[in-house]
Amino acid sequence: MVTHDDILQIARLAKLSVPEEELDALTKDMGEIIEFANTINNAADDGEAFDNINNLSNVLRPDEVAPSLEPQEILKNAKDSENDHFLVKKRVL
Repeated sequence: MVTHDDILQIARLAKLSVPEEELDALTKDMGEIIEFANTINNAADDGEAFDNINNLSNVLRPDEVAPSLEPQEILKNAKDSENDHFLVKKRVL
């Protein structure tokens, strides 16, 4: 069962504000979404394999080794670099 506190916690984590007048509707909607997901999770499984029923094949090309640029060439326009690596600012949340 989804509660108002659950909705407020999700909104806080998503950095969203939820007006008090929308709280009941959002709680009801989230409960219905979770109920639907539970219905899907509890669907009968007859045990048959469900892999590649359309006989699809991988359309990606195989990996090929190709020559690369020298690190100095790659880093020549970098604002900051050290020991053949890009330096980036640490992001504080």
